[in-house]
Amino acid sequence: MTRFSSLETERLLLRLPIADDLSRFTEFFTSDRAKYAGGSASESKAWSEFAEMIGHWTLRGFGSFVITDKRSGRAIGHVGGLQPLDWPERELGWSIWRDADEGMGYATEAVKTVIQHLFTSLKWDTAVSYIAPDNTRSIEFAQRLGAKLDDTAKKPVGLRCFVYRHPAPEAIQ
Repeated sequence: MTRFSSLETERLLLRLPIADDLSRFTEFFTSDRAKYAGGSASESKAWSEFAEMIGHWTLRGFGSFVITDKRSGRAIGHVGGLQPLDWPERELGWSIWRDADEGMGYATEAVKTVIQHLFTSLKWDTAVSYIAPDNTRSIEFAQRLGAKLDDTAKKPVGLRCFVYRHPAPEAIQ
């Protein structure tokens, strides 16, 4: 798969997805929280998306880590690099799975760690986030991380989105 199986922060373990994560992911993906991540769908679609998350690691050598709380071991979201076959660039994506885990700084901690990993360990020279125009919370979050709207970037065919380009890690410390 990949030689990177986990990353750590003070509070979080970012690890490869495992079968035990499927139930929490399904709760997220079948809820309104997932409306900007292709979700609000059936359990079958959630299963397919989760299998794709796992398979991305095998096919690309990178993918989404599951964000887990080190103290409890509870899965709280996912974050990582993506590049489906027909996407013009590699994307940095993130999701916190439950309302109760919002506002705790988990996403910021996890995304900053993954940006460092993508640019330093994997030698990415750029990363974008494809964000739905009405997903104001993700737009604001990307901007807080230093990402800038890139009107010149190509978008995935059929995806209505803004493209936010992330700075190299040294620019967001």
